[in-house]
Amino acid sequence: MPEELEQAIKDNAAGPAKASVDGQSVEQHGLRDQIEADRYLSGKEATRKKGLGIKLVKLEPPGAV
Repeated sequence: MPEELEQAIKDNAAGPAKASVDGQSVEQHGLRDQIEADRYLSGKEATRKKGLGIKLVKLEPPGAV
């Protein structure tokens, strides 16, 4: 179901906000709305990735053994 919701958001953001058939007028979603939809979808995708985004390493100083 989450994939269906994401696809619906993508389709709605890509489609027109308003449309009229006989008058032939179309209005696109505002740039702010498109950016917010992109940020929302990017945030959802980022939460699915595994890991913390950091790498832990053991540092050993150089010297005589």
